[in-house]
Amino acid sequence: MDALAARGLTFDRFYVASPTCMPNRAALATGRMPSATGVTTNGCPLPLDSVTLMDLLAAAGYRTALMGKSHLQNFTDRTVRERTFAVRADGTPPPEDLSQALRRRIDGPEYRNELRSTWDADPNRGVNLPYYGFQEVKIALFHADRVGGDYTAWLMDNHPDHASLRGPENALDNAGEIRAPQAWRTRMPEELYPTTWITDLTIDCLERCAADPETPFYIQCGYTDPHHPFTPPGKYWDMYDPADIPAPASLGAEHTDPPPFIGMLQEALADGSANRSYVHPYAVDEEEARQSIALTYGMITMVDDGIGRILAKLEELGLAGNTIVVYTSDHGDVMGDHGVMLKHGLHTEGVIRMPFIWADPAGATGERSDILAGAVDYMPSVLARAGLQPFSGVQGVDIVGAAQSRETPERAGLIVEADELPENVDVEDFFKVRTFVDGRWRLTLWVEEQFWEMYDRDADPDELRNLWNDPAHAADRARLTEAMLQEQYRYSDLMPRPVYMG
Repeated sequence: MDALAARGLTFDRFYVASPTCMPNRAALATGRMPSATGVTTNGCPLPLDSVTLMDLLAAAGYRTALMGKSHLQNFTDRTVRERTFAVRADGTPPPEDLSQALRRRIDGPEYRNELRSTWDADPNRGVNLPYYGFQEVKIALFHADRVGGDYTAWLMDNHPDHASLRGPENALDNAGEIRAPQAWRTRMPEELYPTTWITDLTIDCLERCAADPETPFYIQCGYTDPHHPFTPPGKYWDMYDPADIPAPASLGAEHTDPPPFIGMLQEALADGSANRSYVHPYAVDEEEARQSIALTYGMITMVDDGIGRILAKLEELGLAGNTIVVYTSDHGDVMGDHGVMLKHGLHTEGVIRMPFIWADPAGATGERSDILAGAVDYMPSVLARAGLQPFSGVQGVDIVGAAQSRETPERAGLIVEADELPENVDVEDFFKVRTFVDGRWRLTLWVEEQFWEMYDRDADPDELRNLWNDPAHAADRARLTEAMLQEQYRYSDLMPRPVYMG
C-alpha cells in the first residue's frame, strides 16, 4: 500500500457517506447518499433497479468483475423486530402490499444473492448475473475464517472437512495469551484463508483480461479482512506483539460531555452485562484494545501481501502501464478509541474516515491532497477518467480531477448519514445520527437523544472536548450548524428527473 501511495495520489480527508457497510458500499457504487439510494442501514439491500458505476462501464464496453465481498444485499435472514418500524396509530392496518410507502419490495428471491443460509444449503448456487452491473462474480460472505458464498464451494474442493477449520470451537491453542473479544487462533492455514482465495481469484481474472487486450476491464477485489472476528492465520496471528502497540490516547482519558452511548457501553463493561460477541460496539480495557489492534495489523499485512502479488502480476502481464489501481475501504473502525471497538453508532474520526489512494500511470506520483472528499465522489471520479458522463442524479464530483487541477469543489463540508437498527447497536429503539465535517471540525447530532457533539480536531485530534455547550464557541456552533443544514439540503434527491413542466 505504501508503494501504491508512492506512485499515486492519496487523499487525506476522504470520508464515508455512512459509517456502516451496506449504505456506504451503495454510495461507492452509485455516487449517491444513503438517503437517495434507499440503503439507509444494514438490512436494506441496494434496489435492483439502481443504476451503478458498473452498469455504465459495462454499457461502454468494459468487462466488469467482482472478486470477493460485495455486501450490496443482506448476509443474514435474521428478521428485524416488528415494532422497530411499526406505525404507532389506532385503526385497521393496511393490506400487506400497501403496508409501506413504496410498492417496491426488497425481500423477494432476487434479493437473496448474498444470503448466507441459501449458500450454506447450496454452496454451488452462484450469483444471478449480471449483478449490479458486474458480469462476472465470485462472492465472499461474512468475515474471518467463517466466510461463505463461492468461497465455501472452493474450500470444500480443497479441504473435504472444511468445517473443522472454522470458528473458535476448532481454534488452535494460544495458551490464553489473547483474551480480546471475538479473537481466536484459527486452524485455517494461510493458503486456504479467504484473503488468499480472493487474491488468487483477482490474479486469475487479470490473466484472462490480459488475453483480451482490446477490451478494457474493471475488477473489484473485495477483501473480507480486516474485520471482526479477529482471526489472522498462520504467521499473521502473532506477527505483531500487543505489548509494542500504543494504546489509543483517548482510552481512559477524561472526555468532556461524551455521548451517552459511549457511557452506556462502558457501564456495561464495568457491571459485567456487556454482550461482546456480535456486530454491535462494545467496550474494552487497554490490554484487549492492544490485542485487537495487533491482530488487525496482522490481517492488514496479509491483505497488503495480497495487494503486492496483484501489483506484481500487473507488471508481469504488461498491464501496469495502462491500469489505474484504486485502494479504498467501506469505512473505518473505532479500534479502541474511547475504550470502544467496532463501528455502529459512533462517528469518531477513525470510523468515518476512509483510505483513498488513486494510482494512475498517467497521473500524479507520490502526491497527497487535503481536499475534502467522500464515498460519493468515487463513482464520478472513475467515470471521468474513463471518459464517461455519470447519470442524472449523481451527488458526488470528480474529486481526482479537482485535485489535479487544484480546484476545490463547491461544498462547505460533507454529510455523514447513519440510521441504526436496534439489533446492530444493542439498544431498544431505532436511532439516527448525522454528522458534518469540514476538514477541521466535526459536528454530530444524535437525533432521538437531542444530543450534539462538536470537536475542533486541529486543537483536539482525540475528540475529547465536546465544545457544543461551551459559550466561548457559540459563534462556531452557529456557523457549523448553518453549514450542516445547507449541505444536508444540497443532497436533496431530485430523482426521478422530471420530463415535463407539469
